[in-house]
Amino acid sequence: MFQPAKQNKIFQDVVAQIQEVILSGRLRPGDSLPPERELKEMLKVSRGTLREALRVLEQQGLVEIKLGTGGGPVVKDLSDAQMRETLALLIRHQKVSLEHLAEFRIGVEGEVAALAAERATEGDVQDLRDLSGQATSYAEQGSKAVGGFLAVDKQIHQRLAKISGNPIYLLVHTSIHENIDRYYDRFLDMHQAAMTANAQDLERLIKAVAAGDREQARQIAAEHVRTFSARMRKSVRIE
Repeated sequence: MFQPAKQNKIFQDVVAQIQEVILSGRLRPGDSLPPERELKEMLKVSRGTLREALRVLEQQGLVEIKLGTGGGPVVKDLSDAQMRETLALLIRHQKVSLEHLAEFRIGVEGEVAALAAERATEGDVQDLRDLSGQATSYAEQGSKAVGGFLAVDKQIHQRLAKISGNPIYLLVHTSIHENIDRYYDRFLDMHQAAMTANAQDLERLIKAVAAGDREQARQIAAEHVRTFSARMRKSVRIE
């Protein structure tokens, strides 16, 4: 299962080998890694190096170190929530600027919309239309309904990611939209005219998806994000 660690990068190699065994499915959630003595012998590393590598794997959410008799490292079920949290931490610690976020979303939201146009079912389209109707209703209520409008806007984007059928897009989309409020709170001034314009964008986007028009959906989604981001940038004093 394991090979002697490469001595020029011994620590990283131990982590990489165990990661590979877990992520390839050779060890599954609930399985125990070999006992410490066996792992040391297989990898040809010191006890200290092995334990440090296991601590890194525990921080990554790949293993859980159980204590007591019969304890040791046990493979965890790697959940989407753990991976989303990693990206969320990057956002929370302000390593992602407003410009970074806009640049990323313009490309990704466009591709997600294009895939949704190709893969949406009648049920998917009806769900999107229902959400679009909610967005329009909130926009008509004006500034008192900004919170509700933004919540529905996020639901539409996440629904499109789910329709795309690509779990990576869904994972990243969910993480971005779960943490985007900190940008809204700081930069976004959403008045009724802006809400109405956004609701109209979403309606046009959903029509393109319903029609199966990949390129039109891509263009509308990208322009929607571009306009939305430009509105936030107007509130930024220093970029």
